[in-house]
Parts: sequence; C-alpha cells; structure tokens
Amino acid sequence: MNTYKGHRNGKRRASGRSTAAGRGKGKSRRKAAVFVENTYIKWGILILAVLTLALAVRGFLSHGGTYVNVDASEPDIDVQLLDVNPYSRPGIESNGITGIVIHYTANPGSTAQENRDYFNGLQYSQETSASSNFVVGLDGEIVQCVPTWEVAYASNDRNYDTVSIEVCHPDESGKFTDETYRSLVQLTAWLCVKFDLTADDVIRHYDVTGKNCPKYFVEHEDAWETFKENVSLAITSES
Repeated sequence: MNTYKGHRNGKRRASGRSTAAGRGKGKSRRKAAVFVENTYIKWGILILAVLTLALAVRGFLSHGGTYVNVDASEPDIDVQLLDVNPYSRPGIESNGITGIVIHYTANPGSTAQENRDYFNGLQYSQETSASSNFVVGLDGEIVQCVPTWEVAYASNDRNYDTVSIEVCHPDESGKFTDETYRSLVQLTAWLCVKFDLTADDVIRHYDVTGKNCPKYFVEHEDAWETFKENVSLAITSES
C-alpha cells in the first residue's frame, strides 16, 4: 500500500512539474512573438522613413533641383585682380550694389584661370570689352578678377550696380559640375549678405538683355528657381 501511494504521489509531482514547464514555454513563446512583432514594426517604420525621404529627394531632383548644404560664409577666393585697362577693368567705382548677376562662360571645358587670363589679355588684343568680378571654375575654385566696388564689363545696363559672376561648365549643355554649383551657391549667398541683398536680387544675364546666359538656367527655369532657393537657405543658415 505504501509503495502504491508513493507511486501516485510521484506521478502527481511529475505532472505538476510538466504543467509549470508548459506554462513557462507558453510565456516564452508569447515573449518571442511580441519581440518579433516589435522588431517588424521598428523595421517597417524605418523602411517607411527611408522611402519617404527617397521620394522627397526624387521629387526634388525631378524638378531640376540640386540641394547643397552650405552657408553664407566667405568662401576661399583666389584674388587675381586684372590690370586696370579700358577693355576689362576700367577702374570705375560702382554706384552701389543692388544685385548679383549670374553668367556662364559659353566656352565648354575652359577653366577659371583661363577665363581670368583672357579678360586680362583684352588690354592687348583689344578685340572686345569683357570681364567679370568673379569666375567659378570646374572644380569649384573661385578667382576674383575685379573688386566688388568696381565696374566689370559683364551685364550691360547693370554693370554699374551689380556684381557679376562668370561660371565655367564642362560641356555644351551649360550645366555646372556639382563642385562648381556648390561654390556658386556659397559665393552668391556671401555676396548677398555682404551687400544686404536677398535671393530675389540675384538675376541672370538673360534677365537684363534676353541673352541665353547662363544657358542651363535659362533653358531650365526650375533649376534656376532651385538655385535661388539654395541661395536663400544658405543666407538663412548664416543668420
């Protein structure tokens, strides 16, 4: 009899342990399921955020936009002032700066140095009158040719109240390289701050005379508007 009872008690104890183990396994499975679910949710949110950002960037670029993260601090400028002469640097003081004019060289593949040297050589060739206050090169380098308080022969009727920026480009499309574009945005924003101007005071040569200059910004109005937005953002980040 005693042996039988002991056997029954043993079975009961084993059964109790099995039930507890089952409950433990059930809790573990539920925890694992919750963990997996939470992981999927987190990954889903992350993927959604990435897709949203990608779509925003794609939408921005599809409208001819290029976003650059620069401020309006003074960029690195290689000052190589032209000789004072009647054909490219008359040495005449401006009437006060009320605008910034953007140009393109219309000479694909030429460098900032080559354009600067061409302007300086006009005193000898005397073939035309031309110059610019600044030239932005293919690698983003900036060469200053004429002081900002002096007249440059670039913008026709607006020579006396604007600063001109000539911009290099690699091919016939007139589109600037990323490095060129970045430097152009920063230089333009810096000049706006320097002369207490806004992005609305930045114009194209085209806006003065109707000339197809700068070509890419004339033929792609959306890219021009985006450029001015970049300048405005750079001005804001500086302040």
